[in-house]
Amino acid sequence: MFSYRRTPELPTREEALTGRAEPLFAVPDRHTVLGNPLSGPYPAHLEVADFGLGCFWGAERKFWQTPGVWTTLAGYQGGFTENPTYEEVCSGLTGHTEVVRVVFDPSQVSYAALLKLFWESHDPTQGFRQGNDVGTQYRSAVYTHSPDQQATAEASRTAYQQVLASSGYGPITTAVLPAAERPFWPAEAHHQQYLDKNPGGYCGIGGTGVSCPIGVAKAPGA
Repeated sequence: MFSYRRTPELPTREEALTGRAEPLFAVPDRHTVLGNPLSGPYPAHLEVADFGLGCFWGAERKFWQTPGVWTTLAGYQGGFTENPTYEEVCSGLTGHTEVVRVVFDPSQVSYAALLKLFWESHDPTQGFRQGNDVGTQYRSAVYTHSPDQQATAEASRTAYQQVLASSGYGPITTAVLPAAERPFWPAEAHHQQYLDKNPGGYCGIGGTGVSCPIGVAKAPGA
């Protein structure tokens, strides 16, 4: 919930902290709400989605409350530092953003429905911040796990941009990128299901109030 840099700026690979080959902490075995394992490998019928929408405490709760979600895991993604710590990510020197890994059953909830929840749960036009939370670790991002996810996420971004613009909002700054080249690093144990362990804890998640249409947006002129 803090950043050491006055003006948020992503580091280059050369500027980023080196990190370490092994994590400094262990990830808990099971989700405190859903009861399922946090770490994979996951059952074959499930799919994985990664979303960054500000502080991961409130973001994770949004997804674990969604029917069809099998487990959720707070973590860091999109940067350069291997096995980062929370303090390192908040320094702005790792390049990561806070994300939620969502493991879901596509027969019960679609990826498009999860994208709708993602868009409507934050303001994707704010760049390196969400509300009063300022820093590169709060930037909006979708990291995709298949070509279908990539296409669906890009189409949903286009569709939501149209309705946001009509409501007076500026350009969406959300990155939609493949997860394959952007490793997910789990966060420390106390960040996992934080708002279940601390029901009165901080939650900076808040959307624009603009509804996101589900479905593929048509290209201009189509």
